[in-house]
Amino acid sequence: MGLAEDFKKAQKDIRSLDSLDTDNLLKLYALYKQGTEGDVSGKRPGMLDLKGRAKYDAWSKLEGTSEEEAQKKYVALVKKLLA
Repeated sequence: MGLAEDFKKAQKDIRSLDSLDTDNLLKLYALYKQGTEGDVSGKRPGMLDLKGRAKYDAWSKLEGTSEEEAQKKYVALVKKLLA
């Protein structure tokens, strides 16, 4: 399989887990966004939007990472979490 297929499969496979800790959820979110949209865009959410702010910050840490590299890391993390 190619990277695109592995990435799509990983997105489906991760749904089989009942729960994930916050750190892994944020990593998956950030890698997914970087792998599909590229660098973070828009304004950072305000202080009262804790969830939105955490997601934005996780994504912004990946700034400069290529979409392909982010997809590879996403697939690797999903495989690790499912193991």
